[in-house]
Formats: sequence, structure tokens, C-alpha cells
Amino acid sequence: MSLIFCPQCGSLLQPVGAGTLKCPKCGYTKNLEKPGGLVITSTKIKHKSSEKILVIEDNKPNTNLPRTRDTRCPKCGYDEAEYWFLQTRRADEPPTRFYKCVKCGHVWREYE
Repeated sequence: MSLIFCPQCGSLLQPVGAGTLKCPKCGYTKNLEKPGGLVITSTKIKHKSSEKILVIEDNKPNTNLPRTRDTRCPKCGYDEAEYWFLQTRRADEPPTRFYKCVKCGHVWREYE
């Protein structure tokens, strides 16, 4: 399969109907001689909200993560937790800080 470019401006021609290609930039159109021979495939991926949740399971008792006493576990109330940062949103937004309680292992997050 080959890509077809506009002879006027060089942009990639886009399919607009059976056997017709059109330039999105200058409007040039081209009718294909064999429209049945053209195969166009596209895939749009949509994720469910359950697929967007990050699950981290760590059964190792000793990790190399930094620790803090500036937070309190919402589950057991212990005041020491390990933490790490992860970019969960766009790059121009601040990262999300995740905490893991040293005592009970509960994991929670904090948006900055």
C-alpha cells in the first residue's frame, strides 16, 4: 500500500468517499481508477475508566523509596509513609504523589 500526496502542495491526501481522495490543505481532489483496490484501516482506542487506574502491589518489606513523616495514613493513622511521584496527567501539569503506609501498606495519592 502506498501513500498518495497532493501534487500541488505536497500534503497527504485523505479519503473522503469511495474512490476519492482530497487534500486537507488546498482542496485538490483525485478520483482513483480502481476504488475497489483501496484498503483503508483505522483504529480508535477507547479505554474504560477501570483501565485507567494504576494499581501498584509491592509485597517487599524493604524498599528503596524515600520516607516522610509529613502525612498521616487515612486507614490506620500511622504518620510514616513511603512516597513516589508519577506523571498521571498532561506534561504541563504537576505530577501525582503516591504514598504507601509503612505500617499497614495502604496506598493513597495526593494531587498537587
